[in-house]
Amino acid sequence: MPIDGQPVLCVVACGGRPAADLPAFVAQMQTAGWHVCVVATPSALKFMDCDALATLTGHAVRYDYKQPDEPDVLPQPEAFIIAPATFNTINKMAAGASDTLALGMLNEAIGMGLPIIAVPTPNVALARHPAFQASVKALRSWGVDLMFDPDRWPLPTPNMGPPAAGLFPWADLVHAATALTEATTKA
Repeated sequence: MPIDGQPVLCVVACGGRPAADLPAFVAQMQTAGWHVCVVATPSALKFMDCDALATLTGHAVRYDYKQPDEPDVLPQPEAFIIAPATFNTINKMAAGASDTLALGMLNEAIGMGLPIIAVPTPNVALARHPAFQASVKALRSWGVDLMFDPDRWPLPTPNMGPPAAGLFPWADLVHAATALTEATTKA
């Protein structure tokens, strides 16, 4: 449901170094016309500045399920972006696991047919794992837009230290999300 005429975008962060870059991305999404809220997996919290994101969005970063009698503090999203999306989250989402708030919301979004853009960030070895390849195929068949093409967006190498600067495709994600904004506001 739009807030102040803006569609609501839920940015889901998984445990990876790119989660530290979310404030700049969230600001770009706000400029593109989204009302943004952020949900994190528990592993993402060590990379994120939750206070900065809460100040930027006006919403606390959620990472755990609320009690059934508590009101939901986040608005109902109309679209989701998973940045970064880990090997673990992609595989669990394809299996229908909902053991974190982020996975529960993403699985509901799949069931409701809401748009989801995910940027998987496994290392090159994990990207070749048969379970990951099957998960990518399944999620794409369900309508999840996976920005996963190692030839276009290089993946990190296992155990080789921090990823190279600029490895995460933020600019391409901004472009895809901006196009999604236009599609969502026309619907």
